[in-house]
Amino acid sequence: MTLRNVAAVVGVGESPIGKTPDHTGLGLNAIAARNAIEDAGLKPSDIDGLLTAYSQTEPFFMLGSVMCEYLGLEPRYMASMTIGGATPGVALSHAVSAIATGQAETVLVLAGENRRTGQTREQAIATLSQSVGHPSFESPFGPSLPTFYALVTQRHMHEFGTTPEQLASVAVNAHYHASLTPSAPRRNLITVEDVLESKMIADPLHALDCCLISDAGGSFIVTSAERAKDLAKPPVYVRGIGETHTHEHVVMAKDLIRTGAERSSKLAYEMAGVTPDEADFAMLYDCFTVVPIIELEELGFVKPGEGASFFEEGHARLGGKLPVNTHGGMLSHAHAGAVGGLFDIVEATRQLRGECGERQVEDAELAVVHVEGGVLSSHCTIVLANEV
Repeated sequence: MTLRNVAAVVGVGESPIGKTPDHTGLGLNAIAARNAIEDAGLKPSDIDGLLTAYSQTEPFFMLGSVMCEYLGLEPRYMASMTIGGATPGVALSHAVSAIATGQAETVLVLAGENRRTGQTREQAIATLSQSVGHPSFESPFGPSLPTFYALVTQRHMHEFGTTPEQLASVAVNAHYHASLTPSAPRRNLITVEDVLESKMIADPLHALDCCLISDAGGSFIVTSAERAKDLAKPPVYVRGIGETHTHEHVVMAKDLIRTGAERSSKLAYEMAGVTPDEADFAMLYDCFTVVPIIELEELGFVKPGEGASFFEEGHARLGGKLPVNTHGGMLSHAHAGAVGGLFDIVEATRQLRGECGERQVEDAELAVVHVEGGVLSSHCTIVLANEV
């Protein structure tokens, strides 16, 4: 199957990011939606499809229906999706399918929460841990979400000799890119020593190895490739999408560092008719520093065991072999539920349009985006390009 000339991302938007006590989770979504609609040069009445993520700060079970009434939309296609951090990628896949089959022509995708001000720190940590821990075999023993990823990190260190300094280089890379991103709340430059001296959260993960907890909303709009030609911004075409879902709970993982990302990326590359070597930059889910290291390896950008040195040697920085997370990622831009991964799609779109100013990837034509949900449980790889 090919997606050539089927659908394109035509609008992106975000809300204020960081700490926004004056906005609810719904409000953050609404701001992002408005900005995406304006970015595309559309009107709310042009939207006939709506896909939302989930919310751990809002009390609504049917979040998609609530967003319809909140935004004043009456789409003929709608769903709410819960695949953790992989939700935005899978939502993009569903939007493209809806357009290809005629169920909708223009689909608005939303995610976001006021996770920083809508919950206490303790509530946020508890909610995250309960949402991924097995209720019988994991949660009773009290592991936090960082604990699960610490297990993954320890395994990568055991097999490949990955060092704390190499993990820290991922955070240093993210902060450098965030320093060039006006919307990022954490724009300070850091060093490897800063990361190693930050508070230990779950050995070997320090505080700066862990993602932010933010208030944030994000949105993108997908429409047919034909209609996209007539809208306000240059279209960014969806060339390939692949998914793999292997498990949910860590106790059921067959391998902690060999994940479904390898398979999802192969499906996306085959659909797009490209190889990893053709990517000009990559947007990789980075809830903890070990994750983009593993994704680099699983997505075929480097060989197994070489992801950590890739970051350490500066190849993931702007101007390097493969810039990674040019907005700062979840480590220093934003993470509020599924919107962390959604911002990867937003940034990729802006890069392919050439809109990113001093953080612009030179001659960017093709991007690979990868998002994951759970603890490396559900994977979605996306190939985007500014040419059909």
